[in-house]
Amino acid sequence: MSAVTAVVPESSATGPRLGWLSERGMGASILVAALSASFGVVLLAATDYIGRMLSQNPYIGDSGTLAVVVGILSVLLIGVAMYVAAIVTANTFSTIVAGRTRRIALLRLIGSSARAQRSEVARQGLVVGVIGAAAGVVVGLGVAASGIALAERFVASVEGFSLGQRLFLVPAFAVALTTWAAAWAGSRRVLTVTPLQAIGGSVERTHEDAAARPVRHITALVLVVLGVALLVGGVLVGLITPLGVIVAFFGGLASFTGIALAAVRVMPPLLRLVGRMFGRSAVARLAAENALRYPERSSRMAIGVVMGVTLVTMFAVALESVKRLLAAAAGGALDPQFALIMDGFATVMMVLVGVSAAIAAVGLVNLLTIGVVQRRRELGLLRAVGLSNAQVRRMILLEAVHITVTATATGLVLGVGYGWVAAQSLLGSVRMPPDFEQTAGLVAPAVPWIPVVVIAVAAALLTLIASAAPTRLATRVAPVEALAVD
Repeated sequence: MSAVTAVVPESSATGPRLGWLSERGMGASILVAALSASFGVVLLAATDYIGRMLSQNPYIGDSGTLAVVVGILSVLLIGVAMYVAAIVTANTFSTIVAGRTRRIALLRLIGSSARAQRSEVARQGLVVGVIGAAAGVVVGLGVAASGIALAERFVASVEGFSLGQRLFLVPAFAVALTTWAAAWAGSRRVLTVTPLQAIGGSVERTHEDAAARPVRHITALVLVVLGVALLVGGVLVGLITPLGVIVAFFGGLASFTGIALAAVRVMPPLLRLVGRMFGRSAVARLAAENALRYPERSSRMAIGVVMGVTLVTMFAVALESVKRLLAAAAGGALDPQFALIMDGFATVMMVLVGVSAAIAAVGLVNLLTIGVVQRRRELGLLRAVGLSNAQVRRMILLEAVHITVTATATGLVLGVGYGWVAAQSLLGSVRMPPDFEQTAGLVAPAVPWIPVVVIAVAAALLTLIASAAPTRLATRVAPVEALAVD
């Protein structure tokens, strides 16, 4: 009964309390929301400024075509960042709920309903979203003000531009709602917690439990099939009009969402294959088995890295394919000045896409840290049976290596495919010299190897950064304390 009494104050029975904000994972979720909101504000401010600057150009006048293109690109990039943030947040709250299994079960035991508990988690997601969005707007406005001041000094002064527009609050509302929706989706696990689980600790679904979810797997399959059909349709439509890229965009969104839903089935075989690369020592086998024993936990960590690598690779391949096609259209080589402009545009795009990759990286670090905290008893038992601190640290590091290597390889493959489809659906209808009567047709994908190497190096650094805090946490608690009953 004492355990039940100790849990009751943590619920909302005594009024609004924000002590749960100190829980592992909440700070990183606020950071993800803040990054998304600030990114949206900066992009909207830059888009508005560029649009006004273009309208003042005597060669462009009132056509506004380039401004519209820049605006569409801005909205798409904001949408991608929010999509990545939503998946990262949903995965974070799923992991947090798994760690709260015992507390939720105790509350169920004394009469609280599953829906009430899920609503509480969703409200926490809304609070996290509001705090992160508010901080993001402040930071974003500060960055935008600095950037605009530099642009007005060194580029051009624009009339009528102001950072006081209500438009810049749109990302804040969108991020808050997205975080709330992601928390609601991530808290679905609450509905499956039973009062009998009050005697246990954090509970992750095993491979058998994860496999026995036909509705989710069927939905994932439908989304993948629909997405692939739209990708093919985008390529075919792209042979007639550049609007094929819009069809391909929705195909990419649907197919990747399906892959994310099916990650619990897709990632374990890939993790098992990568695990064989690290030998058959006891530590290596433990790391490999930990990644496979609870596929939901591993797939949640991996899918964020897959998203980040896919995005960066996709844009790199698409931009390189564009350069190759334009070079072919120019007779074999681009004009040096035009090539410089293209390289500058590619750099800007990679930096913008890098924000989404950074959000995914935050998700990996966060989930790995939460996972170690929730596995205190398991790690304590390993130390009690003879594993040294160095072996435990090496096991956690190898788990992170398994996930990042697998996710990086998967992301590179997906990124090359998506990047080729993007370039093909956009450029397939371009008229080619010398008579400009024939279209480009099918364009061979161009893989820029330097960005690929950079991505691989960045993934290696991410592994070291992501495992730094968890490895310290893994050896901080004494075995006797870790094995003690709460």
